[in-house]
Amino acid sequence: MGNRARQYSRRSSWPMLAVACFVAAGACSNGQAQAVRDYISIVGSSTVYPFATVVAEQFGRKNPKFKTPKIESTGSGGGLKLFCDGVGVQHPDIANSSRPITASEVATCAQHGVKDIVEVKIGFDGIVLANSKAAKQLDLTLRDVYLALAKTVPDPASGKLVPNPYKVWSQVNAALPAVDIEVLGPPPTSGTRDAFVELAMDGGCKAFPSIAALAADARNAACRTMREDGGYVEAGENDNLIVQKLEANPRAMGIFGYSFLEQNADKVQGSRVNGVAPEFDTIADARYPISRPLFFYVKKAHVDQIPGIREYLREFTSDSAWGEFGYLADKGLIPLQDNERRAVLAQVQSLETLKPAAAH
Repeated sequence: MGNRARQYSRRSSWPMLAVACFVAAGACSNGQAQAVRDYISIVGSSTVYPFATVVAEQFGRKNPKFKTPKIESTGSGGGLKLFCDGVGVQHPDIANSSRPITASEVATCAQHGVKDIVEVKIGFDGIVLANSKAAKQLDLTLRDVYLALAKTVPDPASGKLVPNPYKVWSQVNAALPAVDIEVLGPPPTSGTRDAFVELAMDGGCKAFPSIAALAADARNAACRTMREDGGYVEAGENDNLIVQKLEANPRAMGIFGYSFLEQNADKVQGSRVNGVAPEFDTIADARYPISRPLFFYVKKAHVDQIPGIREYLREFTSDSAWGEFGYLADKGLIPLQDNERRAVLAQVQSLETLKPAAAH
């Protein structure tokens, strides 16, 4: 992500006067800031990207005096890095994330002057293991997923960790097909990868007492390190590209957010995990074991400097957008429960900032 960050910085090389407007905490007028950048800059999660995009389109239609926000899919980690690099028009206003911001990221933000961050939890998403509809739908356990994708696994005889010997799914579980293990998934900068490792890989590790007995560092390495021998293939941040590759190769599997499964239901199918299919209702009530909350983060210092941020927040948190029957649900977002949605809305309306102790 270093190159991406440098590219972003070069693209956004604004006059130093505009930077000073922010640093001076309002010493310059909104008009001066608008003359330099008159649109909202959003980076981050490829999973949140389609939701943010449709909100940006609705925002543009309803608020013609503002430009439609510019949204870049950089991955959650990459987006938060750009977000935390500083305050000023050369830095993004909003970071989408498919995982909570970490305490270390909040600390990095603070070191670079980004001290007031508004967290907006928007709903839930499931992470699916999908394949082409031309192939057999798989019924996996978290144990199967771990054994298929970990770099090292327990030897069945000794319990000691050994390089992953499993090449086909039937070696992992005799009930699965004798098809090569080839799973296309996100890179380490992706929040989907982070959540998948935490929910699926760690969950599968729990099936092995020998791993549970390890020291914390060794246990994390055993559970969270993905294999590098071709069984797991880093396929980039573009989930649509993974869907296309699954269409072209019915023997492969892919990892991405539920919304992409729903949008491509004519092409791909989600595997059952622990006997539960990835569906709207099973993700909403947490029966599906690989589900996670989605967020975006707002730089409070930018709210009254970059035109349209308040209006964008209002559109995103409107019932017509993130409500139970809103247009984001039609795109695959699993809405928050009514009481939680009201609580988040109150935080957004007051621009309540994230306390460092509340970071994850």
